Amino acid sequence: MKAILLYNTQAGKGRVARHLDKIVEIFRAANIDICPKIIDFTKNPFDGEEDTELAVVCGGDGTINFVVNKMQEKGLNVTLGIIPSGTANDFAGAIGCKRNILRAAKQIAEGSERRVDCGVVNGTYFVNVMSFGVLTTTSQQATDKEKHLMGKLAYIRIGTRDLMTMHPIPISVKVNEEVIDTNAAMLLVFNGRSAGRFNLAPESKIDDGVFDLLILDYASKAKTVFSMMHYLMGGKDAKVRYIRSNKIELNCPLHERTDIDGQPGPDFPLNIECLPGHIKIRI
Repeated sequence: MKAILLYNTQAGKGRVARHLDKIVEIFRAANIDICPKIIDFTKNPFDGEEDTELAVVCGGDGTINFVVNKMQEKGLNVTLGIIPSGTANDFAGAIGCKRNILRAAKQIAEGSERRVDCGVVNGTYFVNVMSFGVLTTTSQQATDKEKHLMGKLAYIRIGTRDLMTMHPIPISVKVNEEVIDTNAAMLLVFNGRSAGRFNLAPESKIDDGVFDLLILDYASKAKTVFSMMHYLMGGKDAKVRYIRSNKIELNCPLHERTDIDGQPGPDFPLNIECLPGHIKIRI
C-alpha cells in the first residue's frame, strides 16, 4: 500500500515533527510504505501523488478540510487516516481516533476501512460542521500564531468579543419541504457531533446519511446567552431548534461570515447536501 503522511511542522505544537521517525516506523512495521510530506497550503498535496492509496493527515479539522477538498479537486478516492494534532480535533473525535499521536498512528496502521458521510456547500466540502453566527467563526479569526501560543485561550478571547457584538441574523431556512423564517443568533449544520469540543449534536452520527441542524433563535443578548448555556448544560430550550435532514437551503440578506471546519465558508445563498459514505476512513 502506498501512503503519504501529510503534516505541518507546527502541528500539535511541534509534537508530530518530533515523533516523525516513530510514526513512520509504526506504519512500516504494518507493511505500509509511507512517505512523510510537509503540507504546503498553497499547493495541492496530491500533486505527483495521484496513485496514493492512504493519506494520513496530521492536524485538526481545518487541515482535514483542506486535504479533503484538494482530493476532490483531483477526483481521487484516497482513504484517509487522521492523527489528531489540532486545537479541537472535532472530526477525529467523531470517528473515534485516539488522542495520543503514536496511539493514533498505530490505530490507523492496524485498523480497517469504513465509510463516513461528508457535506458539500456550494461546491466546497466539509467533514464536521458548517456554521455562522455568534461564536462560530472564532477558529478562522484566530491566527495560526495565536492558536500555537495560546491554544483554547485564543478562542476564548475572540469568543468574548463575539458575545459583545452578538446581533439578530435574519435567515430563511428551507428544510424537509418546510420554510423557516427567523432571526437567529447562530446556526450550525453538523456532520459530526461537536464544535470546539462542545457536544452540541449528541444524536448525530458520522455515517447516518443526514445532518443535524441546530438553530439558536435570537431574543435579547442576555436571554440568548441564557438559552445557549441552558442547552450546553443538557437542558431543552424553546429558543433552540434541532432538525435532521440531508438537504438544507439557507439565505440571509446580510453579509455574514460563514465557517466550514474552522475555515472561511462561502457567501449566501447556501445549498448544503449530505453525501452518504463519501469519504473512506481507516481506523
